[in-house]
Amino acid sequence: MQSKGNTIVITGGSSGIGAELAVRLAAAGNRVIISGRRADRLAEVAARAPGILTRVCDVADERQRADFVAWLAKEHPETNVFVNNAGVQMSGNFMTGLDTTKMRAEIETNVVALFHLSDLASRLVAGKPGAAIVNVSSGLAFTPLAFLPVYCATKAAVHSFTMSLRHQLRSKGVEVVEIIPPAVDTELGHDRRAGAPTPAASHGGMSVKEFIDEVLKGFEAGLPEIAVGGAVDLRANGEKAFEGMNSRR
Repeated sequence: MQSKGNTIVITGGSSGIGAELAVRLAAAGNRVIISGRRADRLAEVAARAPGILTRVCDVADERQRADFVAWLAKEHPETNVFVNNAGVQMSGNFMTGLDTTKMRAEIETNVVALFHLSDLASRLVAGKPGAAIVNVSSGLAFTPLAFLPVYCATKAAVHSFTMSLRHQLRSKGVEVVEIIPPAVDTELGHDRRAGAPTPAASHGGMSVKEFIDEVLKGFEAGLPEIAVGGAVDLRANGEKAFEGMNSRR
């Protein structure tokens, strides 16, 4: 992916990985458009660097997804990079029963939205210099944490889908990149930490800045998969690491 002169869209850009990536890419000489559900949070990120534009969009809503990409095609037809970063993470216990409403919401956000937006973005970016679609999966796509059964399955689906997308678009001049994070110090999963002193507190892990440093190195190297930190071992070892990782819980 070219380092500057892009128009880059990042979903889930109001916090965490998406926000830091937006700020860093804008500072490097790119126009960046971030989307999210809350206008106030988007505005806070946009204030951190020039060159960041915002658009409210709940990717869990099919109509909003379609309207968002239609708006991009009309107002920013030069868009050449689309980053599917939005995601939610919820726990699930089969002995107490899965909440099907939450399960559907998790699948809609992490899987259906990413599939749909990748489809729409394929035609939006095709033919542009430096065209790319970037999908954020997880090290847990390869070695799941058992208390996050739906989340881990959604990320496994993202990995599989991204491989197919890369294959289909390879002759169209569209680079398809998968970012594979380890645990990163963000608000992801804060809804299930309601008993914490601060519900929005992070779950710990690699700092967001350190993580984005490694992602940008991967972009510069032209890697189709960018596994970072502990995700490198999870990607390599897959199910072999499952028992050991889950024995701690």
